[in-house]
Amino acid sequence: MKPAIFLRIASVLTFIHCAGHTIGGLFGKPRNGPEEIAVQETMKGHVFNVMGSMRSYWDFFFGYGLGVTITLLIQGLLFWQLATMSRTNPAWTRPILVLLFFNFVAMSVVVWRYFFIAPAITELFIAACLAAAYFTAAAPA
Repeated sequence: MKPAIFLRIASVLTFIHCAGHTIGGLFGKPRNGPEEIAVQETMKGHVFNVMGSMRSYWDFFFGYGLGVTITLLIQGLLFWQLATMSRTNPAWTRPILVLLFFNFVAMSVVVWRYFFIAPAITELFIAACLAAAYFTAAAPA
């Protein structure tokens, strides 16, 4: 198979991961009872000065969540563009694929440890697609 196919698969998986994170993680409603609601309200209620800006722990939580959504969206678009580029010069994509592979492997470990299994497995599938794209791309001259 050609690297473009693996990169398109990685792109689609990344868009799915982005949508799941955004809908379920970022804009999902509390489902674990009054304790979860109390934690969220406490995170929203305690505001403190951070480098001259008044912020809450909820601001950090939500802001980092938005950052992950934006990053996943951009990575999905990047994989799609790399797939197009790999058709004319697959060797050129190899250094980028290595970096992104290690990014997704490292993130899967973090997600597995601190969040839950579904996004970790998704990130491992994306990493596998990136590895396959790397190995099917022509070696640099």
